[in-house]
Amino acid sequence: MKRKNCICVLLMSALIISSLSGCGRNTNPTTNGTAVSEVSTETDDTEEESAPTDDAILKDLCANYFTIGVGINGSTLDNQTLNIPQYMELSKKHFNSCTMTNLMKSCYILDQVGSQKNLEEGNEEPALSFMSIDPTLSWCKQNGMKMRGHTLVWHTQAPEWFFREGYTDDGEYVSKDTMLLRMESYIRQLVSHVQDEYPGVVYCWDVVNEAVDPDSADSDSVFMCRTKIENADNPWYKTIGQDYVEMAFTYARKYVADDVKLFYNDYNTYQAPKTEGIYTLCESLKEKGLIDGIGMQGYWGIDYPSDAVIESAIRKFSELGLEIQITELSVGVDDETDSQFNRQADKYGRIFKMLCRLDSDNGGPANITNVTVFGLVDHYREGDTTNSRLFDKYYQPKPAYTKIVEALTESN
Repeated sequence: MKRKNCICVLLMSALIISSLSGCGRNTNPTTNGTAVSEVSTETDDTEEESAPTDDAILKDLCANYFTIGVGINGSTLDNQTLNIPQYMELSKKHFNSCTMTNLMKSCYILDQVGSQKNLEEGNEEPALSFMSIDPTLSWCKQNGMKMRGHTLVWHTQAPEWFFREGYTDDGEYVSKDTMLLRMESYIRQLVSHVQDEYPGVVYCWDVVNEAVDPDSADSDSVFMCRTKIENADNPWYKTIGQDYVEMAFTYARKYVADDVKLFYNDYNTYQAPKTEGIYTLCESLKEKGLIDGIGMQGYWGIDYPSDAVIESAIRKFSELGLEIQITELSVGVDDETDSQFNRQADKYGRIFKMLCRLDSDNGGPANITNVTVFGLVDHYREGDTTNSRLFDKYYQPKPAYTKIVEALTESN
């Protein structure tokens, strides 16, 4: 998938669609990131420089190495960035891949009333609704944009009723066989809908998200399978056991098109022993022909983790011969000052220099195929406090954009 995308098509009219109900869980697209502060009025007494421009096209500068992606933010159909023409036009200008940060998660797609009706009619399978994803998939299809499917199986933002008898909120957990049937049906229906209605748009799936957790690990699990979500049970583990990870990949491989890649995705991938757990899991999945790549979420700070630690994890994963993607790159700051934003820029610049150096297209050990920044514009709507993005709320490039351009230019 390492090819230059130079498609230039006019932006479709903004989609104005009624809001979906919430998921009953945290829908902040930076759930795993460090909390960031509201906008600060503090500034540094630094000499003003000429304002940077976004004339350099990021997807063109990355073409020799990997595709570059952007997050389509939003937790409802009304507040998603798809409804902001300027956001989508800038995304199309600079990126050739995108990820829906929330609306493709199961709580938005599973239909409780429809699932209960299926049971009444003797059908054990869950009912799905695709209202939350169709508008963005349609935009991608019309504008030549590829998408990372995010995510098929995740313990968070999965409705509790999906795992319980009668698809009810307070029922007992279902048996392993029943939950496997529901898992397979969900994956089949979602993947088939995307491939039938929007062929070629989704080029890879995060099949399982964040299943390795040393803190709550099953003591019998060689890959440290997650058993808890903080103090609550991981419902996938509770109903199926650690096999839920392999079975999700088994079903995904069964139904995805031959050219669609399957990824395991996780955060803090640089932390030992989590690195070892992910390596062990993905090694097993590779031996069974079930996985194509590892997604390393990039919720990193300006001071952590060190560049050396990130590089060490990438080199370790590269030993498996799988694709590596940086899937949710977000480097936030504590205070929105010139000094902090300049340090943020330096971190972004070093990250991109390192990725280009390590990429196999540059003689490095790692087959890095995509880097996705998990959003484009700081404070894109009222209430959004995220400041980890490459453009400010006025759609002007931040120092981070400039440093990335410099890093990519030097690497070409």
